[in-house]
Amino acid sequence: MKKGFLIAGLLGLLSSCTTTPPTIGDPAPQLTDRRAEQFYQDVFSQYSDRAEIYDGFDTRVFAGATFQTMPFREARVQRQAQFQFLPRPRVEELLAKERNEEAQFHEFWLGVHVNDYRFEDFGRKNTIWRIVLLTPSMEVEPASIERLGRSNLAMRSFYPYMGVFWIAYRVRFPKVLTDGTPVIPPTASHVHLRLASTLGHAELRVHAR
Repeated sequence: MKKGFLIAGLLGLLSSCTTTPPTIGDPAPQLTDRRAEQFYQDVFSQYSDRAEIYDGFDTRVFAGATFQTMPFREARVQRQAQFQFLPRPRVEELLAKERNEEAQFHEFWLGVHVNDYRFEDFGRKNTIWRIVLLTPSMEVEPASIERLGRSNLAMRSFYPYMGVFWIAYRVRFPKVLTDGTPVIPPTASHVHLRLASTLGHAELRVHAR
């Protein structure tokens, strides 16, 4: 009898665990052109990763990050152009803006879903979180963290790991140190984005270029 109660209790505990964030709302939009959609998803996967931070069986934080390399920026602009039927001059204008931004920063799109809203303070001055870029040669803190707001369908069309209740951030790191040393060495194949606090830590691994 006691064994039966223990099994029932364990099953009840497992059934109450949070392993995935809520999946409320419409699915992320996709292109009708299957080849174009697959191409974007392949590029997206190369520069994106997901991770979770657990407290026992419960997941406290879901995170997804995408490194804004120039290949990804180009794929994202082309995807936007296909969704919105943008004219070629507008596409070239957007690409020029992306090249200018990429030349200035190593930038990540960071999406998070935090079960307790008190811990969703990544962009605040006194945040509980420490975010760093880990490269083969160094660890670098952000130059800026900008809260972009709650996820919407437009965001999810580019970053499908995000759900309705996720929050988006723009995290920027310097390209070079004050002495001119590149933050990401030319030989690096991958880099990591680390999120760490008293709740735990996660590292998201992506291609470096």
